[in-house]
Amino acid sequence: MKDLTDNIEKECLEKQKIVCRRFDTDFFASPFDKIIGVALKSFDEDRMPINGLRHPIENEQSTSWYIWAGEYSDDDNFFQPVHISHLLEICPKAIDYLGLPSGWRFLFDNNYDDVWYDETLLKI
Repeated sequence: MKDLTDNIEKECLEKQKIVCRRFDTDFFASPFDKIIGVALKSFDEDRMPINGLRHPIENEQSTSWYIWAGEYSDDDNFFQPVHISHLLEICPKAIDYLGLPSGWRFLFDNNYDDVWYDETLLKI
């Protein structure tokens, strides 16, 4: 089972590198054992769009990515910490964007995807 997971992770990291090349930016790996903030309740229904943003990396365990579906909330309990590997079940397409460095955002739905740099994310 570990070999299968390792192979899936390698494939995901390669997809992340492709996204970074597409947007001409550095690659910052997001291995499966690292933590991200996911608004789990926002994924209970098929809400769109899917949003993600990356703040500056604070520690070795976290990637400082935050991902949610639908509308954003300022609620203190909006995000929960989960390992990236859990995105395989929650929202696998989001994993493709997680190699982007701090200050980057993404948004996608069934018909559209957008990726952009947002300098304000670096000032938290």
